[in-house]
Amino acid sequence: MAATPHLDDRSDDDALVFEWEQTRHTPTEDVFGIATGTFVAALGLHLLKSVDAVTGGTAGLALLLDQVLAAPFWLVFALVNVPFIALALWKKGLRFTLLTLCSVGIVSALSSVNAALMPLHDIVPVYAVLGGNLLVGVGMLILFRHQASLGGVNVVAILIQEKTGFRAGWVQMIVDALIVASALFVVPWTLVLLSALGVVVVNLVLAVNHRPGRYIGH
Repeated sequence: MAATPHLDDRSDDDALVFEWEQTRHTPTEDVFGIATGTFVAALGLHLLKSVDAVTGGTAGLALLLDQVLAAPFWLVFALVNVPFIALALWKKGLRFTLLTLCSVGIVSALSSVNAALMPLHDIVPVYAVLGGNLLVGVGMLILFRHQASLGGVNVVAILIQEKTGFRAGWVQMIVDALIVASALFVVPWTLVLLSALGVVVVNLVLAVNHRPGRYIGH
């Protein structure tokens, strides 16, 4: 009987496959990771909404529309993600799409839960904006590492990173700048500037921590 080859005797590709098999997340880990990521992101959005601030991505667009329309945030957030969910199904496959759909649904639901169970009053805007964006960034990072996202620009950013190597965080920062700039028509310019600083925070979290090849535990 032939001896099983030692890991050192395998090709580089075989070694990478072996390492991926040993480190990939189990279904239980994925469930816990997505639950954690959505909770953290929803908490960050709750902080932002408490001071009428905006951020980037579809979350920022939903926060902006929430101030213009009579529709609740959870509904707006779900609806603006519909076309991007379709894009995810086309380009990223069924698993990523289903996990992203679940993540968007959970964040939408948690927005109502947080509003009911944790009303915020007289919170300092700087703290709410910077802390909220930091939480959103961490939540998105957790979701990325479990092959999910919060939909919207996240999906486009991941696709561009996979195709070109241009980091997802930088892609999102460019789009987010355009979204935040449009808030000048809705909120005071001082809050827009603070929101822009918050967008830098959330995207730095992604740009520094979400690099191709650095994390293989998918």
